[in-house]
Amino acid sequence: MADGKRDRGDRTVITNRRARHDYLVLDSFEAGVMLVGPEVKSIRDGRANLQDAYARVEDGEVWLHGMHVSPYAFSRGEHDPVRRRKLLLHHDEIDELTRKTQERGVTLVPLRVYFKDGRAKVELALARGKRSYDKRQAIAARDAKREAERALKGDRRG
Repeated sequence: MADGKRDRGDRTVITNRRARHDYLVLDSFEAGVMLVGPEVKSIRDGRANLQDAYARVEDGEVWLHGMHVSPYAFSRGEHDPVRRRKLLLHHDEIDELTRKTQERGVTLVPLRVYFKDGRAKVELALARGKRSYDKRQAIAARDAKREAERALKGDRRG
């Protein structure tokens, strides 16, 4: 805390770990999120969930659907925890997303929510769904890598 100010650096608050398992990420974009005050505090506390979230381009705007933000305990007003939230992107980025999501099998998936200079941001991925055999191959490769690291670690100890 320099000069009485809070740390305002980049800080990932919520990640969608399932997205990297279920989707092949083609490209990613940084988008701002329109939130109401208590939602920001809940997200800072990590009381949000991206598990069933997805984004959609509607009438030249990008909307985030299905992100659950728990109500902040000390707020007065009530808000819908799973309401759709507008994402803030440049027009050329929205045009690119519109064009690419019209391809078959391509969707918009939020990967993480983080704070950058005190503002909430969403890392939005242009992704294609993985087939079940792709998932099995990824799991097998990860397990093989883990076993190889264990073997090397065991050799160093002995």
